[in-house]
Amino acid sequence: MKNKFSVHEQTQHRFCTIFFFLFVLCFYAVDLTAQDWKTVADGVEHAQVRREFTGKFVDINLLRLDLKKVRLDVRHAMDAAIGTERTSSIATRHGAFAAINAGFFRLDTSIWAGDSVGILKSNGESLSESSRDRVALFIMDRPTVTSVEIAHVTNSLTFRIGRTVQSIMGLNRERLSNETVLLTPDFHQTTLTSCDGISIVVRRNRISAVHENKCGIKIPADGFVISALGDQHKLIKKMVLKIGVRVMVSDRVVSFTNDPSPREKRRVRDLTLLYQRASGVTNGVPQLINKSKIDITWEQEKASKSFVETRHPRTAVAKLKDGKFLMLTADGRSDASAGLDLYDLAKYMLELGAVDAMNLDGGGSTTMFLDGKVVNKPSDKEGERKIGDAILVTLRKPVRK
Repeated sequence: MKNKFSVHEQTQHRFCTIFFFLFVLCFYAVDLTAQDWKTVADGVEHAQVRREFTGKFVDINLLRLDLKKVRLDVRHAMDAAIGTERTSSIATRHGAFAAINAGFFRLDTSIWAGDSVGILKSNGESLSESSRDRVALFIMDRPTVTSVEIAHVTNSLTFRIGRTVQSIMGLNRERLSNETVLLTPDFHQTTLTSCDGISIVVRRNRISAVHENKCGIKIPADGFVISALGDQHKLIKKMVLKIGVRVMVSDRVVSFTNDPSPREKRRVRDLTLLYQRASGVTNGVPQLINKSKIDITWEQEKASKSFVETRHPRTAVAKLKDGKFLMLTADGRSDASAGLDLYDLAKYMLELGAVDAMNLDGGGSTTMFLDGKVVNKPSDKEGERKIGDAILVTLRKPVRK
């Protein structure tokens, strides 16, 4: 009897020891997570994390935002459709408390640098067309709350003169061979086009001038210019191009799959309303999480496998289960911080409570600005890179009762 009790007692002791050890681990895990987050302003929590991913350490900065207490905006560099500027500069000019770099953009030394390579909308104005059905962040700002959605979107631009409708291939960007582009006052003072092709100047939705083989047409403040080259030039020449004729431009969301089913029609209708209501839209590649499940849609979005699997500095955003909005930067390309592949990034964001998430521009562009300073370590040797557009966080003023 004595020996049996001793064995039982030893088993019970072991069980209690294991239980206590697991309890301590859970306690510290929860405690550490709680301590990671620091409230830096009303509705803004910041966390700095150093964590191992697949055998290498990564430095991560997180912002968790209460969208009833802050507002979000998409702003392009230099407040135009082209040009580049540092994230911190864009944020400072607009009086933002925090910011991260956002969409992918043309990175070269040409006059077109900074042109978005995907859909972009800022302050309610469309600045760039969609590309390859890629994922986008939609921001709807209202007086007391901001809402966000993450979805794939393809938009279609057309213009009508009389009974003839023609496609527009590009919005506020360089005009290429056999293309028609639409250029608005948000683009530049002039079209920056070469001295060939045709340009239709439209003011208050009516033709005010038509130019052939003329360089750099002035863009009217109360209108836009439609400019075409090559085969598109020939097609437009067949239209009724008389002064005073009405010109109507249409910008609508279309089905990428061309699926005529009622479900797909509802999806397109919902996306159209979402796009119309959004004050800001920016692009990314690819989607990471959809409805609380990892769903990395790199093939659908025509990204490369190496882009997904290689460790890079990353910038990403997510909607969280509790309704808050998450901004993330992960440093990379250094001995101190190795960067992330998109599989590890998606798993980590799911762990943080992401319901929907997407990857933004990363690499040397990855930047987080907070309360007057850059808090991460951009990977370029020159420091913070000039980028195309940024997502800004502005503190809401308390509502007077």
